Amino acid sequence: MKPIKAGLLGLGTVGRGVFNVLRRNQHEITRRAGRGIEIAAIAVRNVHKAHEAIGATVPITTNAAEVIRRDDLDIVVELIGGYEPARTYVLEAIARGKHVVTANKALLAQHGNEIFEAATARGVMVAFEAAVAGGIPIIKALREGLTANRIEWIAGIINGTSNFILSEMRSKGLPFDAVLKEAQRLGYAEADPTFDIEGIDAAHKLTILSSIAFGVPINFDAAYTEGISKLAAQDIKYAEQLGYRIKLLGITKRTAHGIELRVHPTLVPMQRLLANVEGAMNAVLVKGDAVGTTLYYGKGAGAEPTASAVVADLVDVTRMHTADPENHVPHLAFQADAMVEVPWLSIDDTVTSYYFRMRVADQPGVLADITRILADGRISIDALFQREPSEGENQTDIIMLTHDAVERDVNAAIQRIEALPTVLAPIIRIRQEELI
Repeated sequence: MKPIKAGLLGLGTVGRGVFNVLRRNQHEITRRAGRGIEIAAIAVRNVHKAHEAIGATVPITTNAAEVIRRDDLDIVVELIGGYEPARTYVLEAIARGKHVVTANKALLAQHGNEIFEAATARGVMVAFEAAVAGGIPIIKALREGLTANRIEWIAGIINGTSNFILSEMRSKGLPFDAVLKEAQRLGYAEADPTFDIEGIDAAHKLTILSSIAFGVPINFDAAYTEGISKLAAQDIKYAEQLGYRIKLLGITKRTAHGIELRVHPTLVPMQRLLANVEGAMNAVLVKGDAVGTTLYYGKGAGAEPTASAVVADLVDVTRMHTADPENHVPHLAFQADAMVEVPWLSIDDTVTSYYFRMRVADQPGVLADITRILADGRISIDALFQREPSEGENQTDIIMLTHDAVERDVNAAIQRIEALPTVLAPIIRIRQEELI
């Protein structure tokens, strides 16, 4: 059988990885797919650099539209990233009846509904395993492996840059800014790290996972996003003393009132597997009603881990290339006409427990005033300790863990506590999850 032909848009880190993995493992891939997979054309910005990277074995152009419009191509692999021109290229490929493989989580988080609707109408597939958690097959697990389950929640470390920074802050006791510079030097963080450290990248990925888990349209606008740039080394130390580690988590939950979709620093008990994921690794916990809690762990970025997911998608598309569109696995796990609109919960309506650090005057009555305000707000204390002030120091830290409370009540209580004359600085608040 003739090889299936693909056009590659972009030859950056992942694009080169895809080309190399296909070339190196062609025999194994052909055995699995039932026919060969051939990169027949590549579009890049710099043709000379592309030839240096892979040689001159494949036609290379600077014109992406020229690749998309080739009649002999069955699949377009979009690896250029960003919103535009990626969206235009993907929609044109679909309109021309070509399947699409993409690693572009930002594109799908913002325009996925439009793209999947167009693909369904045209009878082609859009495969996107590489868009979330690199080489970890979490999309396939949710769409296929866990089909029998009603998914209850997902919680994941889905940004390796932030996890590397938090791991280094904890192990070396260094401040955020120092570790960020080291992450940039090592290539874990971009020159502009905003998407990573402010949780936007994780929110893109979580938005896609939430849609697949719960059978709802993609809705990035519903995501609450809070990054790690304001975390202090002392909070990481205090959390450790209380038996917790701080991780930037993406969390989506099905509740009786709607769906939570949130990314923020989170205290996780040390005995949980997720708390022990270190460095630039990713891990995703999924709780299903039948299977219980399952964990997916591995490299969330890098040339070949991400290429592994892209090539796996190419194999899936190749296997299903001649199948009737009705037999394709639905893009978002649920049949298109079975997707439902469900309320998305505001962060104010979220129920979780909390860590507080309060800088207060070291004098009688301070703790009584604080606990009275918390009680008025229906917030109960789970654990508390007060740091002994140094000799001659007239202020100290109170560290507190709460039981579950509604965020709206917590915000109101914090406002009242910060108004006390004995509270000397804004309260540090970090959410806490038990993940059981």
